[in-house]
Amino acid sequence: MNVSRALRVTAFAVAALVSGQALAASGPALVVEVESGRVLHAERATDPWYPASITKLMTAYVALDKVKRGQLSMDTLLTVTDSAAALPPSKMGFKPGTQIRLDNALKIMLVKSANDIAATIAESIGGSIDGFSTLMNAHAQRLGMASSHFANPHGLPDERNQTTARDMAILARALLKDFPEYQDLFDIGAVQFGRRIMRNTNGLIGRYPGADGMKTGFICSSGFNVVASATRDGRHLITVVLGAPSANERTMKAAELFDRGFNSKVNFTNPELAALPASASTTPPDMRSVICDRRGPMPQEEDAPVVAEEDSNIPNLFSSEVMAFAGDTQKPVRTVLGPRTAVQPERVWVGLNPPSEAELAAQAAAEEAAEKARLSKKKATASKKKASKQAASKDSDVAPVIEEGDKTKGKGRVSVTVKPVSGDTKATNQKPAAKPKAQKADAASKAKSATN
Repeated sequence: MNVSRALRVTAFAVAALVSGQALAASGPALVVEVESGRVLHAERATDPWYPASITKLMTAYVALDKVKRGQLSMDTLLTVTDSAAALPPSKMGFKPGTQIRLDNALKIMLVKSANDIAATIAESIGGSIDGFSTLMNAHAQRLGMASSHFANPHGLPDERNQTTARDMAILARALLKDFPEYQDLFDIGAVQFGRRIMRNTNGLIGRYPGADGMKTGFICSSGFNVVASATRDGRHLITVVLGAPSANERTMKAAELFDRGFNSKVNFTNPELAALPASASTTPPDMRSVICDRRGPMPQEEDAPVVAEEDSNIPNLFSSEVMAFAGDTQKPVRTVLGPRTAVQPERVWVGLNPPSEAELAAQAAAEEAAEKARLSKKKATASKKKASKQAASKDSDVAPVIEEGDKTKGKGRVSVTVKPVSGDTKATNQKPAAKPKAQKADAASKAKSATN
């Protein structure tokens, strides 16, 4: 990197630290090697943060631990409760009483990030949200996630929820090492329920070479989070990014961290996760003012269709050149993220057994009819609004005609007659015809006689 470029990067980094968006630009980040557990890069890795939907990784851990212990099986039926069905999106929208197998619930939760399904898993296993949260926190403590606390299984806003990049890396590594037979759960490109196809919210899946998991998360107070994993040349890395200002930036930063990580070598000088120094902060920052309270459309959890080009003039807040990476310091060639590769979605269903072809056809027909009814209702509502607007416009399309009283005394009665403007407006607006001269002379003579 030349001196001029170095100065520009340094100036930008310093400016970011004193700007209103510094928090977003320097959010926590971490890269760890799965096999050795050694840290390749750490950036505010122990700062407390709101986890958002990466919480669902702990929900998955609790469920998989139950399966491993023989207390549940993947085809155990879970029941959607009223409270689960009432949660806000992202959700599947299943009616209370709907039953779904645990394996299908996990797939939907990890790909679609459905809050109602996460709550269904939690209430079925823990008896209640609080009961399941107790299990989550017990596992967190056992795994060494010393700075994490979970108040719910989905990550919806709750001030009691908090974690760190280090703790989420510990959890991700535990999921991969403790349940290797279920690693494919985190690498599903899309799921299909009936006619609905839902792709993974992780923008690295199907785009970054070797990406094989794990989970994204977003609420206004946390910004855009991701716990990601990737494998290349026999090496398996985990990257954690917290507090990115957009889904695209989250994906770009994770991709660059992977690039740097795969270009770095691990040795005894790289610290283990447990050795990272504790943060001076104890409370997660609220990112709402940076992420959501700004002009423009509401941020979305998924990447926009186009990611900024490598040669774009737009500054990249997460340029590798401002990161102090361990090992090989030479900047690698940037991986260019193109469109997602096509994937065959995995089918999920409600009930115990997969639907037959006849049942799938019936479900597709029912969904198509419901969609037509929705569109018809939407069209009818739009037509009604249009008609109402036209009627209001017609009612206001009038022309006032003022009839004056006797103005000679200064207090004549003034009445207003409102007549609709229609028909021949030209004739309506014409001045009264002038009186013939004979009539004028006769009127003048009468007026003179009356005065005398």
